[in-house]
Amino acid sequence: QVQLVESGGGLVQAGESLRLSCVASGRTFSNYAMGWFRQVPGKEREFVAAVSNIGRTTAYQDSVKGRFTISGDNAKNTVYLQMNSLKPEDTAVYHCAAGGMTAKMVRGEYDYWGQGTQVTVSS
Repeated sequence: QVQLVESGGGLVQAGESLRLSCVASGRTFSNYAMGWFRQVPGKEREFVAAVSNIGRTTAYQDSVKGRFTISGDNAKNTVYLQMNSLKPEDTAVYHCAAGGMTAKMVRGEYDYWGQGTQVTVSS
């Protein structure tokens, strides 16, 4: 089992930055690829970014490319999502996920999920 706890969300203005963190406990963190997804009420949870288990490959949703960066620190069992140039449409609950070894965009390929952290971007 893997437990995931997100933090770092908050209320910011458009153009500002936030860094989300996801701390993993349980099985060896470096065994898993990690992903970030986001969800707004009434919509499907959508892929944001992912990194492979050894950090060699990453994947991003087109709308966040060039603005968001995913990274991991195996020594701290933590994955980060640096979000720059935030836009109101980035407002959502952000969830981290763990599963497999490759950076995946498909929600169903992740085995473990955190409870999420709210990000609100005002215009």
